[in-house]
Amino acid sequence: MAARPQGEITRGTTNPNRLRRVDNWIAATLGDTLRESADPLVVDLGYGESPVTAVELRDRLVAAVRPDVRVVGLEIDPARVAAAAPVADPPGLTFARGGFELAGLRPTLVRAFNVLRQYEEAAVPAAWQTMAEALAPGGAVVEGTCDELGRLASWVVLDAAGPRTLTLAAKLSTLDTPATLAERLPKALIHRNVPGEPIHTFISTMDAAWRDAAPYATFGPRQRWLRTVFATRAAGWPILDRASRWRLGEVTVKWQTIAPSYLTNG
Repeated sequence: MAARPQGEITRGTTNPNRLRRVDNWIAATLGDTLRESADPLVVDLGYGESPVTAVELRDRLVAAVRPDVRVVGLEIDPARVAAAAPVADPPGLTFARGGFELAGLRPTLVRAFNVLRQYEEAAVPAAWQTMAEALAPGGAVVEGTCDELGRLASWVVLDAAGPRTLTLAAKLSTLDTPATLAERLPKALIHRNVPGEPIHTFISTMDAAWRDAAPYATFGPRQRWLRTVFATRAAGWPILDRASRWRLGEVTVKWQTIAPSYLTNG
């Protein structure tokens, strides 16, 4: 008898293109991990009531990374798995019942979005560990959250050694201020955006840099965002990636610089 899936049934709401920002980032940043894998298996954990985001993930990775990528959508709710089954027409797309244990699969990549946001903060470390332990060697988990339209998003990349990076991403034409991104921090961080916590200091630094860069708004929100990222890096934050990613409304920072105390000292 198969083991009971680990986790709880979540709300499952989703929208087409909601996860396009993280999908495009995965293709650009973790694409080599899939290209070099003997088995380019990807798990979309907790795809929700509609399998649309799993379909989109498969299509984007096939187009941008390698044509033999296989995507398995996992859901705890058997009704959602049954409803998604007719959608599994493209080669390399299937659906199954599973949770954080990943249904016994050994994927190279896991995307778990808007899942842990609905859990208690205390559940995060165990969920991260369970997913990471199920990865194929060299694999990675991308765990995060976004708003309903995908305009604001954030995600953590973790592997067998633990969390590595945090990425914040926004549609710049609708971004009021970097502080708005705090509303969509991953569960591990969203309750830690308070004075004294590193993530609060980081976002506050970006917010101040955004205000200082107000004159650059004349040249468009992208130029203002670029100026903000450059200023944040100049303030000592270890910003990763290159300006080509920043121009898309992203900023990635090393995890250890913004990690909450309960995950570093616990």
